[in-house]
Amino acid sequence: MKDAIQERLNNRGQVGIGTLIVFIAMVLVAAIAAGVLINTAGFLQSKSEQTGQDSTAQVSNRVEVVSGFGNVTDSEQVDYINLTVMRGSGSDDINLSTATIEWIGPNKAKTLVAGNQSQVDTAESKYFNVSSIKDSDGSQPVLNSQDDRFTISMNAGAINNVSDLDEGETVELKLTTQYGAVTLYRANIPQSLSQESAVTV
Repeated sequence: MKDAIQERLNNRGQVGIGTLIVFIAMVLVAAIAAGVLINTAGFLQSKSEQTGQDSTAQVSNRVEVVSGFGNVTDSEQVDYINLTVMRGSGSDDINLSTATIEWIGPNKAKTLVAGNQSQVDTAESKYFNVSSIKDSDGSQPVLNSQDDRFTISMNAGAINNVSDLDEGETVELKLTTQYGAVTLYRANIPQSLSQESAVTV
């Protein structure tokens, strides 16, 4: 009888140890799974924050066109288009040297990048030039103040392969900053350029 009772107690101890091992294994698995979930959640949170910041920058960090004008030649054509630009409300500093302008004109579609005046004036030009109108701290070509005013100049004749813009023609301009923010501007050449030296476009 005593032997039977002792055998039963030994069997219970073995079952208890097995259950404890299984329990510990389950705790370890759960801990590892929790760690993976926490790491994944942290990664997703950082990615969502970065995506949100990038999306905000694409909307807010844009250039605003104050005005546009064209230079009229003696042959009553427009050879230069000049845009006066400023930093958009609420935007960060905008470096125009890293911006691009998509020129969609009557004869050419081309992507322009920043360059100096001699590059702007070369045949088949793919450049625009930035000059300052108002720049109290000498930050050109970076718009770092709401008071900054810069001129973006484009040589229509050089871009269009020695073909200036005629009366009534239209050029669509898409300016994209380093943040991906886009500003659209349509330059319309007036129907009559007679007796004009410069016109609003």
